[in-house]
Amino acid sequence: MKSYLNRILALVFIFQAQSVFTQEIKVPLQEHPRPDFQREDWINLNGIWGFKFDHDGKGIEENWQRADHTFDLKILVPFPWGSGLSQVPDSADIGWYQREILVPETWSGKRIFLVIGAADWQTSAWLDGQYLGEHQGGYTPFEFELTPLIRPGQKHKLVIRVDDTEYPFKLYGKQGYGNARGIWQTPYLEARGNTYFKFIHFTTDIDLNTLTIQGELMDESREKKQMTFTIQGPDQELKELKFDLKRNQDQFSVNIPFEHPKLWTLDDPFLYEITARLQSGTNQTDQIHSYFGFRKISVMNVPGTDIPYVALNNKPIYLQMSLDQAYHPEGYYTFPSDEFMRDEIIRSKKLGLNGQRIHVKIGIPRKLYWADKLGMLIMADVPNSWGEPDEKMRHEIEYALREMIKRDYNHPAIFSWVIFNETWGLFSDVNEQRKYLPTTQQWVSDMYQLAKSLDHTRLVEDNSACNYDHVATDLNSWHAYLPGYAWENRLDEFTKETYSGSSWNFADGYQQSGQPNINSECGNVWGYSGSTGDVDWSWDYHQMINAFRKHPIIGGWLYTEHHDVINEWNGYYRFDRSEKFTGLRAFNGMTLQDLHQPIQITPDIELCKDVLPGQTVEIPLWLSVFTDRIPAQTGELSYFLRWINSAGEEKIGPVSRVPVSLKAWSWGKMTLLSLRSTP
Repeated sequence: MKSYLNRILALVFIFQAQSVFTQEIKVPLQEHPRPDFQREDWINLNGIWGFKFDHDGKGIEENWQRADHTFDLKILVPFPWGSGLSQVPDSADIGWYQREILVPETWSGKRIFLVIGAADWQTSAWLDGQYLGEHQGGYTPFEFELTPLIRPGQKHKLVIRVDDTEYPFKLYGKQGYGNARGIWQTPYLEARGNTYFKFIHFTTDIDLNTLTIQGELMDESREKKQMTFTIQGPDQELKELKFDLKRNQDQFSVNIPFEHPKLWTLDDPFLYEITARLQSGTNQTDQIHSYFGFRKISVMNVPGTDIPYVALNNKPIYLQMSLDQAYHPEGYYTFPSDEFMRDEIIRSKKLGLNGQRIHVKIGIPRKLYWADKLGMLIMADVPNSWGEPDEKMRHEIEYALREMIKRDYNHPAIFSWVIFNETWGLFSDVNEQRKYLPTTQQWVSDMYQLAKSLDHTRLVEDNSACNYDHVATDLNSWHAYLPGYAWENRLDEFTKETYSGSSWNFADGYQQSGQPNINSECGNVWGYSGSTGDVDWSWDYHQMINAFRKHPIIGGWLYTEHHDVINEWNGYYRFDRSEKFTGLRAFNGMTLQDLHQPIQITPDIELCKDVLPGQTVEIPLWLSVFTDRIPAQTGELSYFLRWINSAGEEKIGPVSRVPVSLKAWSWGKMTLLSLRSTP
């Protein structure tokens, strides 16, 4: 979504809002940040740290001993500096953190690591003045080993320096809403065996009823090893399997048959719990607790048609999603509590939605966990840069994509990876013009292929397109921001241009090849000049949804947006997540959820019409059934006329009924109603 923000006004708004949202938080986010990759021996480092700004910006080599300097401020980690919850204003591009750490004596003999969930952007660390190393990247976890320097049972001084200096090639995403800087995801200490799991990926196949477990080890001992997987399924039954590994084997892949696996669905998002244990030598163990969902993401034709849809577990699904900026008024990129992240998913389900697109930021693992746990599909974006696609920018994108897929592979909720948004960061200056060059398009195609090689189980978008410039993609996605009355004609145009071999919505030299046609941003906020996004939902939004229902070749939509953000007031919820007045309750207590039902009857005329007293109005109805779960083959439509006369008195006419025939995955004209306006 095109958004050119006035940063000064945005920051003024945020800091004025602090008095509304601020709450006392002593040690925030105490839960393990990776429920999909959790060791038992860990220590959460969230809380108050010493802090100071670095205003001269000298290189690390020149001033690393400044780790011994006085830290005159206090910051609440893991909230980014500048955010209200951090308690530190945004005063410089570089910040230094300090705190004491102490690991228990029971960790003696184990390898000890500092893990940082995410810090933007270049992070360096010291323990008792000894340099640990550095990491570049702002959205995924990284670690420093402390083993040679740590003394269990003794206190140590940990210092972290984060340099968030702006560069055109950095992945900046939507930080313009409020600049998320420094540490913004939970840092923690962790103990592991000398030989340990680097990562574990679970791949399910519901057609063959198998689970494939793949992973990589850090193995310096080169001894014989044994892996044990304990899987807890439905009714708490346990399944334990053991596998031997060779002395020099540091990668593994095992297949496990499952008889009648319980599937992960949106209505019943069942998660198998799994513990992976690695034994190497005498008493050298590493143990990971994780989970997985048995489910399949694919593309299939809607039964009885040649229309491709996204499918979950070999059943087409009509996507009804929201654009989730995943932003908090006081935490910016970081939510104040685990409950708040859970409630974000609940808020979407309350609206009757089945998906979110976490927009140009890599989502927080615990929020993804709640999408897994509660049943919500997720489109996962890579953040973007605002410069040109030079070598440094390409490095940042590829690193973020690789690390995102590696970290989030096990979340069943994620059904697609989105590499770019609206061609941001892909234009080059050529003769004072901005162009998406063929060489860049080829690189984007290569990135699509890279994502598919890293994860063949999900869909991949090269670019969530608003410039009609797809190159290689599994989804024929597009953006449109229009007033309600304009949607019908626009969707007519898009429908006519959607077929295999069509060049519509693709860059020159590329074409469609049977991808599902979906909207990946829609709404009206950018359709009106100077609009604030405040509209009559009962009118404008209703018209848009009706238009989509009458164009089933479009396999779903994604409304902008889940919640208001700074200058964008077009959310389902306000920035503080309070509910909005929609105007729908005036229609017999309707809610937005009623507009998102899988079975819908849509009037095939304008929502408002002027007629003379006594005039008969004919209303064609359109029936759409976007599900195979129907209550019965036949039903009944009841309708009546309600009006207010010139004296302000409400009148209700007699109830009429017409039969309705229901068939799974069907749509078309249903019947013609005749209503006579009452004098």
